[in-house]
Amino acid sequence: MNNSPKPLHDKAKTDLLKYAGLASQLLVYLAIAVAAGIKIDRWIGVFPLLTILFPLLTLASIFYKLFKETGGSK
Repeated sequence: MNNSPKPLHDKAKTDLLKYAGLASQLLVYLAIAVAAGIKIDRWIGVFPLLTILFPLLTLASIFYKLFKETGGSK
């Protein structure tokens, strides 16, 4: 078994893929939140309310998740 640490180059690739995945999740979640907000607003008849509220709540939850995943409590 080879217990030598990974070269920095491999770690950089791993970090890049990790953060690219987080960024793509952010974009998908925001797109879903905006689409759901628009659809529910039109159904209820209060157009800008949920279109603004859903993405803000989504951003808050994603930043909380990001803070936890990147070691905010070390």
